[in-house]
Amino acid sequence: MFTYLSTHPRRALGGLATILASVGLAVGSGATFTSHSANLDNTFTSGSLVHTNSKDGIAIVTGANLKPGDVSTGTVKIKNTGTLKGTFTLSETNASNGFGAGNLKLKIEDVTTATPATVYSGDLGGVGAAGIAITGDWAVGEERTYQFTVTLDENTPNADQGKSATADYEWDEVQAAA
Repeated sequence: MFTYLSTHPRRALGGLATILASVGLAVGSGATFTSHSANLDNTFTSGSLVHTNSKDGIAIVTGANLKPGDVSTGTVKIKNTGTLKGTFTLSETNASNGFGAGNLKLKIEDVTTATPATVYSGDLGGVGAAGIAITGDWAVGEERTYQFTVTLDENTPNADQGKSATADYEWDEVQAAA
């Protein structure tokens, strides 16, 4: 190889220059492909569990000077106004009923649709400590109407004259399962 260099120095240097130029173009040309993407503004917020009660803080139904066979009714609208689905429980608290068993009856119905659905039927003050689980998940914005009907039984005896009963009703909403 050295002999070729010494006998043909221009050819050898020309070949070497060609090789160096090719390497320089390949390395320094910047002819590479690129790609870029970004995922910006990954933000998170919590939802809210809120509902409205059309009679919040006031009685749904009352009755005074009832005589056997009298009926009192009242309605309340409950609406899921939060941003999450919820389930509801209706509790009866601070209940007292001086009437004989079966004489002061309470019926609670979901009257949202044309076919009412009974939620509770029994004595006023007889709702269990766990309350009444209202069926179904409530979608955001869903509203339901409940009718409370209190009846003094037509066979109420004289012993129940001048008696009284009272109860508070509380609506609790919890987040629905996924």
